[in-house]
Amino acid sequence: MDKYGLIGYPLGHSFSISYHNQRFADEGIDAEYVNFEIPSIDELPEVLSSNPDLKGLNVTIPYKEKVMPFLDHISPEARAIGAVNVIKVIHEGKKIKLKGYNSDVIGFTQSIEPMLENFHKKALILGTGGASKAIDYGLKSLGLETVFVSRYERPGTIQYESITPEVVKEYNVIVNCTPMGMFPKTEVCPNLPYEAMDERTILYDLIYNPDETLFMKRGKQYGAQTKNGLEMLLLQAFASWEFWNGKER
Repeated sequence: MDKYGLIGYPLGHSFSISYHNQRFADEGIDAEYVNFEIPSIDELPEVLSSNPDLKGLNVTIPYKEKVMPFLDHISPEARAIGAVNVIKVIHEGKKIKLKGYNSDVIGFTQSIEPMLENFHKKALILGTGGASKAIDYGLKSLGLETVFVSRYERPGTIQYESITPEVVKEYNVIVNCTPMGMFPKTEVCPNLPYEAMDERTILYDLIYNPDETLFMKRGKQYGAQTKNGLEMLLLQAFASWEFWNGKER
């Protein structure tokens, strides 16, 4: 039986394990998906050596960047983003080769592209963590200019207090890459001039629990289009499967 899995720490409830095992069951695929909760990325070789049937891994916090030195090949997108969240495990005799990819950018671009019109030219990316790099790469690949928003003074970003109604009119695509508003702290949202939003505004939230965050709700009150991160998650899980089992990339 082939094996796939997720490395990260801590893992708790993971979307990946339920999605992939359900898919294996539905499609009659002889495989299983397991969680590898490892407290250090240095335990990756042990995971590989003790699971000879392993064909692929997903990578989550805090290892999307730390895993890169362990890989034999990294796709151009993943290298440009600076993060890997899919690994194809190739067995060549007794040797193991690891190829790294980024499915976050695929899931995001496929999910947001249908929402974009020709007047969507500039985007604000809320947060500067790992996911924001893939979002930045994805938006730029779709032809948008981007600016990162942070709570702190740091190069190449603007602070929340600098976001005026005029900025929201100009940067009418806003992607929340922060955990703000995620269950159970659902009563908070990024501090923005929501009243400046209208039907030309897109609010995209990477959070998918709850279905509708306060960030989305407040924008919708003024006519903004909104979408949560569930479709992105499904699309990137599908992309993972393609990387593991599709044509050689």
